[in-house]
Amino acid sequence: MRVAKTVVLKSEKLPKKVFKIFVELEGMYREMLLQTVLFAVRNEITSFVKLKAEKYRFLRELYSQLPSHYAYTVCQDSALRVKSFLKRKKKGFAKKEYPEVRNVSMWLDDHLWRAGLSFIKIATHKGWVEVLLETHKHYWKTVNSGWKLASQARIKLDKKERRLIVFLTFFKDVEQYEVKSWISVDVNEDNVTALIDFAPIIFETNQKKTTLGYYYRRKRVQEKWDKKLGSRNGKKKGILRKLREKNKKRDIRNKLAKIIVEEARKRNAGIVLEKLPKNVPRKMLEGINDKQLRHRIYQSAFLGVQRAIEGKAREYGVPVIKVNPKNTSRICPIHNAPVKYESDRFGVCSVGGEVWHRDVLAVWNLYLRALQSDGGDALSSGDVFVDGSPVPLGSTATSEAIWIEKSRWLRWNSLPLIHSDTYPYKTKR
Repeated sequence: MRVAKTVVLKSEKLPKKVFKIFVELEGMYREMLLQTVLFAVRNEITSFVKLKAEKYRFLRELYSQLPSHYAYTVCQDSALRVKSFLKRKKKGFAKKEYPEVRNVSMWLDDHLWRAGLSFIKIATHKGWVEVLLETHKHYWKTVNSGWKLASQARIKLDKKERRLIVFLTFFKDVEQYEVKSWISVDVNEDNVTALIDFAPIIFETNQKKTTLGYYYRRKRVQEKWDKKLGSRNGKKKGILRKLREKNKKRDIRNKLAKIIVEEARKRNAGIVLEKLPKNVPRKMLEGINDKQLRHRIYQSAFLGVQRAIEGKAREYGVPVIKVNPKNTSRICPIHNAPVKYESDRFGVCSVGGEVWHRDVLAVWNLYLRALQSDGGDALSSGDVFVDGSPVPLGSTATSEAIWIEKSRWLRWNSLPLIHSDTYPYKTKR
């Protein structure tokens, strides 16, 4: 299986003459893109080959001073944009007759660029231009860990800083192993729960606290600068951008995904996730009028956490399956009976009387559904082995949640081997 990822680099600040060349190049690329997008939408063309056959000669005559392969990459870019637009239009999401070309990133095929370790050469209407790149740790880690550079790249202008933003694609071939066990994962607003070696581990994320904190900070910034400069001002946008909320949340998702995927790879285990719909926040918001709660649900990024885990799993060759999440936090896995909740997080089986934490109950049910979908049998009491010894399902060892604070696991690359280090906190009723 081939996996790919994109690494973003910035160039050093460009001299004015060099930057002017790229401004002119972007202007010509944008004009060609507008022409081909409008033509493709009118004729409902989504095939790159067909669009190239129709518009290549026209584009070459329009800007004959450009290298010919820009006509190829413009057609590729246009076909992708039009295909996405027509799909959205068919579903009723597109409000306009034609797509707007706002952000332009110039596509480069293997005839239009050459790369070194810390520079890139780009073919322009003024010849080849060499640009030095500002490398970073993630780039060097990718280069030195078996990833190969793809033949296509993209560049974008940063007109404020007078730089180029370079998008480099890397790929490598990964083989998936045969699954020997499963690690089920349940994503919640404030935590992510994983069933590892039949031990339910809850990783605290504090998503609610983070979301509300940024919500009030943005509100204060908006109120302050709206009074001074009105609702439309660049100062407010600059301050809001510096909050870096998106980067911090993405960092938490990626670190947590790496821990879970590495634990799965060590055990030759697959990962079990809930099969959530694409519009899961919209369905959860039905009937909710509280603005703050609606904002929290949108910011919880249940699908974002799952995508981070899936992306890291592809990189490591870890198999991932998705199962139906219906009633996973309501049915006892032992007696298949409803669980009656005494509090927000703890409930009691209506038949056997076992006490279940809501998130622990969910990961056990996800695990059992993974066994059934894999052709295995549902577990019975005594089938679970903890530290090599059989333990009945529903006992303290299998139902007691292990809580790891965010400040602890954020500093880990993987789960510690010593249980006393891994399990310092138990959930409290």
